[in-house]
Amino acid sequence: MTTEFNHRLANFDDLPQIVAIYNSTIASREVTADTEPVTVESRHAWFDEHHPESRPLWVCEQNGQVIGWLSFSNFYGRPAYSGTAELSIYLHEAARGKGLGKYFLNHAIAYAPKIKVHTLLGFIFGHNVPSLKLFATFGFDTWANMPRVATLDGIERDLIILGKRVA
Repeated sequence: MTTEFNHRLANFDDLPQIVAIYNSTIASREVTADTEPVTVESRHAWFDEHHPESRPLWVCEQNGQVIGWLSFSNFYGRPAYSGTAELSIYLHEAARGKGLGKYFLNHAIAYAPKIKVHTLLGFIFGHNVPSLKLFATFGFDTWANMPRVATLDGIERDLIILGKRVA
């Protein structure tokens, strides 16, 4: 069964649900380098950095609940890199494996030129096979392999940087 998804720009009232989804991924040690839950208050500045005209933050809702989000974020914070954005996708546990990640990535690739982004990046742990496969499905290539740069529960982990030119 194919599920229909629709996304919209996130608003500040979505932040608690966005943070809850993010925090739900921490324990797996597969998705984020954070090792302890973050607070809504600690994410205010991050939220404010996502401007609809240049670095949108999208959410997908079902039955009034946010089930996933995608953010376009600055890469390296210098003006010469303004055409490059890092994509982050986080899904509620109940929404995983149902096509929402594909939906988000497909729309992000199509939307990037509209916000003057020509290059998209994904920063993914080497042991996060589902995310690596998702990005590969959309033609992202490995642009960097940073071996053992993260330590999670005493285990050194690789960071893979995937990239794709979209314009």
